Amino acid sequence: MENENLSVWTSIPFWRRSAAWVTGFASILLIWLTFDTLGQISMGTDTDLKNGVTKRVPGPTVINYQIGYEMSTKRGHEVPVIGEKEPFFGKEWSVTEAEDLLHLGKLTSQAKNCMNCHTLLGNGAYYAPDLTKAWLDPAWADGGALQGMTGKSTKEEAMAEFLQHPSQYPTHARMMPDLGITADEAKGLVAFLKHMSSIDTNGFPRNFGKEEGTTNAK
Repeated sequence: MENENLSVWTSIPFWRRSAAWVTGFASILLIWLTFDTLGQISMGTDTDLKNGVTKRVPGPTVINYQIGYEMSTKRGHEVPVIGEKEPFFGKEWSVTEAEDLLHLGKLTSQAKNCMNCHTLLGNGAYYAPDLTKAWLDPAWADGGALQGMTGKSTKEEAMAEFLQHPSQYPTHARMMPDLGITADEAKGLVAFLKHMSSIDTNGFPRNFGKEEGTTNAK
């Protein structure tokens, strides 16, 4: 009886070898992507900022610097730009002070359940404005409507005042409720929002600079 010519596509050894190669390649790729991701999301340091080293997630002391938002022709979307130093609530914060302030702000955002209404870094609700780049909103800057409404002379003071007494400053039909945010908590939240605006989110939320007029905002 003549031997039948079997197709390679029906060969069990062929598929076993193929499965082994694909599994091995996928495992190596997954390991490489894991280490690459960890490097991308690791927070930078104060030394990085002083040396002008750009990290996707800057260190806590980025609150001591101007933060801009500029279009990158290479990447096709806006990217955060760290500028010169500027006082934050009237002072320069040490590494420990900045870390503690950001920690307080993060805990406050969780305790007050900000994501019940807002979006933070892609998580949360869409009932209220996205806060990912809230620090860059020109309404809080010099000459902006919200800074003028609060009567404060700096962006951070205006934001802190609004957070403590939102009912006094109605901005639109969906008014923010009074959550009983203290002065210290408000300061921490503003630091948290400023730090979040410095994170390179690959242009998220999309076209924020174009829609809000924040290109080159500081």
